[in-house]
Parts: sequence; C-alpha cells; structure tokens
Amino acid sequence: MGLFYEDITFPSIDGVPIEGWFIPAEGSDKIIIINHPMGFTRSGLPSHLEPWKSIWQASGNDMEVNFIPDLKILHEAGFNILAYDLRNHGHSGTGNGGLISTGIFESRDVLGSIRYVRERHETKSMRIALFSRCLGADATLYAMKHNPKDFEHIRCLVAVQPLSEEYILTKQLELAHIPKNRIKDLDHKIIMKTSFSIEDRNAGKWAKAVCIPTFIYQVNDDLLTDPADVQGMYDDIPLKDKKLQWIYDTTARWDGYLEFQRRPEPMLKWFDQHM
Repeated sequence: MGLFYEDITFPSIDGVPIEGWFIPAEGSDKIIIINHPMGFTRSGLPSHLEPWKSIWQASGNDMEVNFIPDLKILHEAGFNILAYDLRNHGHSGTGNGGLISTGIFESRDVLGSIRYVRERHETKSMRIALFSRCLGADATLYAMKHNPKDFEHIRCLVAVQPLSEEYILTKQLELAHIPKNRIKDLDHKIIMKTSFSIEDRNAGKWAKAVCIPTFIYQVNDDLLTDPADVQGMYDDIPLKDKKLQWIYDTTARWDGYLEFQRRPEPMLKWFDQHM
C-alpha cells in the first residue's frame, strides 16, 4: 500500500506490552486510534484460510478481512493513525492468563493507547478520534464507563458492530444445532473458567456511559447477533449527537468489517464533522 509506518510499543495501563503501528500524515493535527475485533489483529483476519475458515464458515464469514486498505483510506483523508493489537492478540503481550473478556480487560489497552498518544511528542497536541470494532468497541465502551476522564477532549467514536455476549453465544449454539436453553450450562462453564458471567460481559449496559459523539454501524441480518442488541445500545447512549447505520443485503458479520473500505464516505464525514 506504500504507507510509511513506525513500529511502536507502549504499555497498557496495567503494564501489558502492546505492539502497534504509527502511521504519520504530514501536516495533519488529527489522529485516529483503531481498535480491532476479537480474534483479529490490527491487519485483519485471513478467515478464507484454515484454521479460521472452518471456524467461521457456518456463519458465512469464511472470507478475508484485510484492514490495510482502511488505513490507506484514512491516511489519504489526512489522518495520522495508531493501529495496534489488543492483549492476547497478534504481537501484543499476554495478560490475564490469555482470557478474552469482551472488553473488560481489553479496556486497559484502549486507555493505554489514548495515554500514549497524549504523551508522545509528535501527537500530544493532536485532535483524537476512535475507530473501534466489535471487541475493540466493547472495550471502548467499558473504558468510558470506568475511566470517563480519559475521554475528555476525545472528539468522537465510530463503533463498528459492538455486541453483548449473550446474543452471539446464543446464535453460535443455534448454528451448532445445540438448543439455546443450554446457554445456562455454557454460562456456568464461562464463570468457572473466567470468573465472569455472560451478564457481566453485557456491553449493552456500558452504552449508558458513552460521553462522546458516537456513530454505530452494524449488519442488520448478521447471523451471529440480533439487531435488537445494537438498537438497544444506540437508544441507551445519553447523547443527541449520535448516529446508527444499518448494512443490508448480507447476513455475514464480516461484511460489516469491510463496509468502511467499500463505502467510507459516511464515516469520513463523521470524523471530519467532529475533528
């Protein structure tokens, strides 16, 4: 793609080493921090290849998701970029025994990225926005709920397909032909493994703490979730400056992750309006 980048590392607020890229845009005082989905990395996911293909093909998500074109679009639009791997993903360090917590532990990485930008010489005076997908979006919501001061002067958020754990787990049980009432048994196993219940990981509750202008978009007929989940989150955001956009004519969640590179205009307009 011809993008100049710098390999960077910074600590999460609990000390987990985070690896990422800083992509400078000469003459720009605007920066976007990008937070990726669960199981992905800052560069995407080759789910058209094994072993990911077998994991995701039942839900129609056995396609490649390459986030590098997104970085190029943002860079050409005049934004500096910080893209990084969340803990227990990609090249970043292992934390909390390698557990994925639907945003609870990962929120510490979001906060670490914001503080890194505010402390780095070249970026400390820049206007900041967040572009957070799925797990990254949940982590951003949780961080806002518990550390709202870190979001003072953050200009806006684009949140791509945030979700509450119960919805996706119920859908995955159905796709595996397991009765959805077995969700209680699954919840017990999750508690034994992580000490968090499914309800503890309900990102819908965190939306009530959103304190910056937020644009959410979501595949309406996503086989892995339910539109009521995202609609409820949007309704609970206690701000007038918010937007919800549905993606139609697909049931594949991954199409939501590819939406920006296919039709970036609404998101770029949102960033421009607020930065």
